[in-house]
Amino acid sequence: MDSTGQDPTDPFLWLEDIDGADALAWVSAANQRSTERLCTPEFEADQATVLGILNADDRIPAIVQRGDYVYNFWTDAAHKRGLWRRTSLASYRTDAPDWDILLDLDALGAAAQKSFVWAGATLLAPDFTRALISLSDGGADAVEIREFDLSRRQFVSDGFSLPDAKTQVTWIDHDTILVATAHGGDVTASGYARSVRRWRRGTDFAAADIIFEIEAADTFLSMDRSIDPNDPYTLFMRGIAFFQYQYTFQRDGEAAQRLDLPEDCDIDIAYGRLTVRTRSEWTTGPDCWPAGSLVTIKLADFLAGKRHFSRIFAPEPRTALDSFIMFADHALIGVLDNVQSQILRADPDTDYAGHPAPVWHLAPIEGLPAHSAIAIGKLAPQDPQSAVALLSVGGFLDPGRLILAEPERDVVTLKTAPPRFDATGLHVAQHAAIADDGTAIPYFLITPDTEQPDTGWPTILYGYGGFDVSIEPAYLGATGALWCARGGAYAVANIRGGGEFGPDWHKAGIREGKRIAQNDFAAVAADLVSTGVTIPSRIMGFGGSNGGLLVGNMLTRFPEQFGAILCAVPLLDMRRYTKLLAGHSWIAEYGDPDNPADWAFLQKISAYHLAQPGQPYPPALIMTTRRDDRVHPGHARKMAAKLQSMGYDTLYYEQDEGGHGSGADAAQRAFATALHFAFARATVGRV
Repeated sequence: MDSTGQDPTDPFLWLEDIDGADALAWVSAANQRSTERLCTPEFEADQATVLGILNADDRIPAIVQRGDYVYNFWTDAAHKRGLWRRTSLASYRTDAPDWDILLDLDALGAAAQKSFVWAGATLLAPDFTRALISLSDGGADAVEIREFDLSRRQFVSDGFSLPDAKTQVTWIDHDTILVATAHGGDVTASGYARSVRRWRRGTDFAAADIIFEIEAADTFLSMDRSIDPNDPYTLFMRGIAFFQYQYTFQRDGEAAQRLDLPEDCDIDIAYGRLTVRTRSEWTTGPDCWPAGSLVTIKLADFLAGKRHFSRIFAPEPRTALDSFIMFADHALIGVLDNVQSQILRADPDTDYAGHPAPVWHLAPIEGLPAHSAIAIGKLAPQDPQSAVALLSVGGFLDPGRLILAEPERDVVTLKTAPPRFDATGLHVAQHAAIADDGTAIPYFLITPDTEQPDTGWPTILYGYGGFDVSIEPAYLGATGALWCARGGAYAVANIRGGGEFGPDWHKAGIREGKRIAQNDFAAVAADLVSTGVTIPSRIMGFGGSNGGLLVGNMLTRFPEQFGAILCAVPLLDMRRYTKLLAGHSWIAEYGDPDNPADWAFLQKISAYHLAQPGQPYPPALIMTTRRDDRVHPGHARKMAAKLQSMGYDTLYYEQDEGGHGSGADAAQRAFATALHFAFARATVGRV
């Protein structure tokens, strides 16, 4: 690479020019080839089916409570970009809630002639009459900030506003906000904001005081405000790298305090307690907490120098802490037990005289279904008095339900989603493949009870394996309707690099271990064959983002084990990834290609560089979006162009918008999903 970070030996470097005329001409031609081949009448029927699922009026509206109302953002066939709306909790419980429309994003976008995508709203407590609304152009991570008056249902003409950039905002009071924005060029090497400013209403933002700042070489920062009006403070986080953090605590009107904590832990401060999730072994006084533990202490004691933490949760060999939420007198924790979700309530001893810290007792929440993925959250996260939890429950064949969990009461189902496909005769099982080093790699397998073809079922194998992300059972939805219900098999591999078995499982699949994680995926593919589920030519490997890197390596490293590869919004050029958009922020996960020692192992997983002519590569469909400002579309473009130049059967499709996803609205997502299954039918077999 030369001094500008360019690779003069890369013949497809010109495709990194996102909006360049030559690059867009290549994209247009590639898109046309893909649609001509895949967009059949059957594709059009699938597209309509998926769009019906995404726009179904009987979907469960996701909610969060702010004051007297629960808020929801809703899209449907008549409102492609959506409605921000609210109702009372009592009304929400009914079959036909009385929704009060606050903002119509379709009308807003039409008036502004912009492709707005909803990116959330931050409301001012305790009256919740003002909001800072985030609007994305085409689904990108960058957002425009506008202040909105909920009473008048209109934007504040002279209110807080910030132009399109990667921005975080939070309220201090009616006339003051905290802002961390990449606008203006004050950014880290990864393109994120490197300072937090306190901005007073009516003043010039450029003159706002900087109250927290990180180094330019750092990755990102964040800030979190207290929800307790009697104890106002801000918690700042300096992200040196992914999973390497420093925390600074500052009460309003007092000096900031750097918290003496491991740099690889996650923390929560609430109800006067500091709660820590460890990512590596941590010793505090006489206690040694293993990686993946959850421990807590009174914040005042910690700030005074005491370290008598009490343990809420400790992992077992096949269990992991998935999530936790703290309340005033108890906690709820989500635990994965061999990738099966359970929710436990943790209560401390009220009388622990003679001991430095209380013992916490765990008990399962009764009335929740087994073999499901369960996400936990607070119904009213800005209300310090609320102890109500909101649980979202679902599984591969369970379309899901929304459940309220209140102290001293049985759990109550608020909403239940109807099925989107006929799951009769489908079976879910969990198996394990044995990796090269003897490690058991679990995977879920969904199969029909129809007679198995002589060559096995056509099978889609999905994986991710990165960034401590756990892949749990999730409703199959469109996959169930277009694939499983028609006789196809679907498998999900829980490979190393994810969080399914805690921090050590993640660490085993980063840097040099990324190749091991990819080997895990190949081992699952081999197990599907050895157990008679299918044959290699009927397996389609599927992944996106880090999972795109995964299946890109299946193409180049294990081509004989797959009949097709579907690669979405991928990283593929590991030589240049740190020079492209947010890529620099992932060095902790992958390694630094500018470091010769790191490039020694990175080049072994850089699918773009590994691609060679004359290999038995299966057909591939590579997809991305032009508005992806996280993973540069150049990765996908260059890989497709290189494979096509070598004569391989490689299709490419690039959507105009959608960010790091598959479309900015339901219609665009339905198109992408239908294209996936058209490609699957054309390669690994019809179902």
